[in-house]
Amino acid sequence: MSPLVQFRVVSVTAETNDAKSFRLRAPEPLSYKPGQFLTVGIPSDRGTVARCYSMSSAPHEDDITITVKRTPQGYASNWMCDNVSAGDTITALPPSGQFVPSAEDVDVLLFAAGSGITPVMSIAKYVLTQTDRKVALFYANRDPAAVIFAEQLRAMSKDHPERLHVVHWLEELQSFPREADLQRFAAVYPQYSAYTCGPAPFMDAVTDALNSLGFPHDRFKREVFQSLSGNPFETEVIVSEPGAEHARVKGSCNGTSFDFDDWPSDVPLLQYLLSKGVDAPFSCRSGECGACCFQLVEGEVDMEQNDVLDSDEIADGYRLACQAKPSSDSIIITYD
Repeated sequence: MSPLVQFRVVSVTAETNDAKSFRLRAPEPLSYKPGQFLTVGIPSDRGTVARCYSMSSAPHEDDITITVKRTPQGYASNWMCDNVSAGDTITALPPSGQFVPSAEDVDVLLFAAGSGITPVMSIAKYVLTQTDRKVALFYANRDPAAVIFAEQLRAMSKDHPERLHVVHWLEELQSFPREADLQRFAAVYPQYSAYTCGPAPFMDAVTDALNSLGFPHDRFKREVFQSLSGNPFETEVIVSEPGAEHARVKGSCNGTSFDFDDWPSDVPLLQYLLSKGVDAPFSCRSGECGACCFQLVEGEVDMEQNDVLDSDEIADGYRLACQAKPSSDSIIITYD
C-alpha cells in the first residue's frame, strides 16, 4: 500500500464558527495537484476510521492545508476541530483525487457551496498564481458568517482584479440558488472549464444549468464528499480462489510502465497492482471516492460497485481500480 505520511500540525486557524484550517508539514516535500485530498486516520473506540479532507492549499505553497467543517453528528470532523492542535501529529495517506484542473490552457468556472469551497480554493489559488488563466467563482453560503475564506477571497480579488470574478450568494437573502440563477452566471463563460463542489442538491442544480447551456461533459467535473465505509489503513492480502482464470494487464502509472500476465479474475485491479509493487493511487478502496480512477484503453473489466463515475465517464473508459476485475483475457489501462 502507499506509505503513510506523518504530518506535523504547524497551525490551526478558525475560518468560521464551525470550520478550521489545519496547516500540515510532511517530513519531506510532497507533490500533489490542486483540488486533491488527504485521507486522514482518525482514532476512535473501534480503531482508526478514515476520512477524506480536501486541501485548500495549492502545490506552490510551503505546507499542505486541509480545511474541516463540523457536520452534525459527524464524529471525525468534530474530533478534528475539538482535539487537533499545533504540534500534534496526524497520519494520512499521500494526496490523491481526480478533481484537478485541466492541463489545457483554459480559463476556469468554479461553483462552490459551504465547505465545498475547500478544493475549489486550491484550484483558484493555483490558476491565479501559476498560470495566466482567469477564474470566475460562484460561492453560495447560508449567511455572511458562514463564508469560509472570506478574507482570503477579498485579498485574491484585490491582487488579481482583472482575472478573478467572485459572486457571493447568500441564502438568507436570496434563497437557495436555482438552476436559472446558476445558468445566468455560467452563460457569460461559455469557453471555460467548470468545476463544482458542495451539497448534492447544489451540484445537481449546477449540472442541470451547464447541461442546459450545452457545456461539454469533458469540460465539467464534480467533487463528491463521502464518508468512507472501508478502512484504507488496513493492509489487504490477496486471496484468490483455486482455479481462477488469469488475465494480462499492461499499462502505465506515474510514468512507469508495467506488463503482468497473472491478474486473477476474482481480485480487484488495485489490490493486484499494489501486490506487484505498482504505486497505484487509492484512498477508500470501496468505490466511494474516485481516487483510484484509471482509463481503460483496451479490453473489458467489471466493477462491483461505483458511487462516483457517471455514465459519460464510463463511456469514456474510466473505471475504479478498487472495484475492477478482468472480464477479458488482455487489458490495457492508463493512469497517466
